[in-house]
Amino acid sequence: MFKFGLILVVLAVSATTAHAISRYQTKQLSCSRIQAILKSEGTAILRHPSPNNPRIVLYDTYVARGGYCRTGGYSSSATVPASDTKSCRVYRCNKKRGGGR
Repeated sequence: MFKFGLILVVLAVSATTAHAISRYQTKQLSCSRIQAILKSEGTAILRHPSPNNPRIVLYDTYVARGGYCRTGGYSSSATVPASDTKSCRVYRCNKKRGGGR
């Protein structure tokens, strides 16, 4: 009975950690490191200072490719600042707009 309980705990922990999304500060990473993170993790939240007001932190979900966006979403090309460039090319998830009447 103990083994069965232990298996259930391991499965529960695995299921919850599989959905965790990492968060990164882009200005602390090189562009190639940001792109490598997205390639290996598939999706991540990238945070960076606003170009208009550095005291404001912007963030969004970025992905390796469109298949990592939530259902109903799509990816589009974007750039984020990195430690070695102002414009590191990445893909950002977007929500599809409703076709309201």
